Amino acid sequence: MGYIDGFNLFFGLRDSKLRRYYWLNPEKLVANLLKEGQVLVGTRYFTARISPNPADPNKHLRQQAYLEALETLPEVDIVFGQYLTKPKSCLRCHATWQQNEEKMTDVNIAVRLLTDAMDNAFDTAMIVSADSDLVPPVQVVRQRFPQKRIIIASPPKRHSVRLAEAANACFTIGRKRLADSQLPDTIVNPAGYALQRPDTWK
Repeated sequence: MGYIDGFNLFFGLRDSKLRRYYWLNPEKLVANLLKEGQVLVGTRYFTARISPNPADPNKHLRQQAYLEALETLPEVDIVFGQYLTKPKSCLRCHATWQQNEEKMTDVNIAVRLLTDAMDNAFDTAMIVSADSDLVPPVQVVRQRFPQKRIIIASPPKRHSVRLAEAANACFTIGRKRLADSQLPDTIVNPAGYALQRPDTWK
C-alpha cells in the first residue's frame, strides 16, 4: 500500500527545481518504487485544496486540474485535509500578514496507516514523505504488527533522520523514477473534458 504526502512531495520537487515532474501519477510512482515480486494493492494520496493566491492567481487552478486528473485514476484514493489562512504578526515591527497552512495530512496518513494495518490491508506500507510527525504512527504499527514492514520513500530535498530510524528502511526517490511516473500531457475525464498539463509544469 502506498501513502503519499502530496504537499511534502510537492515542496521537495519545488526545492529541487523539478517542476517538470509535478504532473505525477502517484500510483505509477509507487509501482515504480516496488521491488520485484511485490504487488501494489492501493495508493492513497493526501492533500488539501489550496486557496486562491493574488500573487499567483492561477496556482489553485493548476492544482485543480491536477486533482481532477488524479480523480480519473480509479486505484488512487484522494484524502483531503484542510488549507487554512491564519493571521501572523511580527513582534518586533508589528507588521501583519496572512499565512497559509496545510492541516490534517499527517493525522489523515496516521489514521489510514493504522486502520489499514488493523484490517491487514498490506504486508508492506510505502510512505512517500519525510514528515517527522509520522514517527509515532510508524512506531505503533511496527510495535503492534512486527511482521509488517514500513518503507520511507523520501521526496528529493527532504529527509527526516527520526522517520528513517522508525521505519524498516528508507531511500530517496530519484529523478528517473519521477520521470517514468508522469501522467499523459492530456487526460480526458468522464465528462469528456480535456485536462492539460499546465504550461509552467513542462
